[in-house]
Amino acid sequence: MAMIPSFFNNRSRDIIFDPLFSFDPFKDFPFPSSSLVPRENSAFINTRIDWKETPEAHVFKADLPGIKKEEVKVEIEDDRVLQIRGERSVEKEDKNDTWHRVERSSGKFLRRFKLPENAKIDQIKAGMENGVLTVTVPKEEVKKADAKKTVEISG
Repeated sequence: MAMIPSFFNNRSRDIIFDPLFSFDPFKDFPFPSSSLVPRENSAFINTRIDWKETPEAHVFKADLPGIKKEEVKVEIEDDRVLQIRGERSVEKEDKNDTWHRVERSSGKFLRRFKLPENAKIDQIKAGMENGVLTVTVPKEEVKKADAKKTVEISG
């Protein structure tokens, strides 16, 4: 009977393929992985924002579940920089609770976007519904040049 190396036995195989097993495939790379980043910074990393441009506006959408609109600030700073920032509070701990896993992020987040020249900075609107922040930045109408222009010839 052939000997099977211990790392191929059923118990090890179950651990390797266990979906609840914490495995970090990026642990040996030179950039920080999720397991190496402190909890207070994880919200900053995980704040996802979409930016789309329509004919009328630039629209930013941020997923901010569990955050109240009072905990979010939308500001324009410096030269046309849209800044979205806030903080997700850590859940209050009870001494009688036993935590088995903590995956939801908490802490401060900050995202900045340089707005294009056609943005109407003074008409920006923001709203929050169902944990999604929507910031709408209207655009200036771009004047189209005439398709044909006659140039006078001097002399």
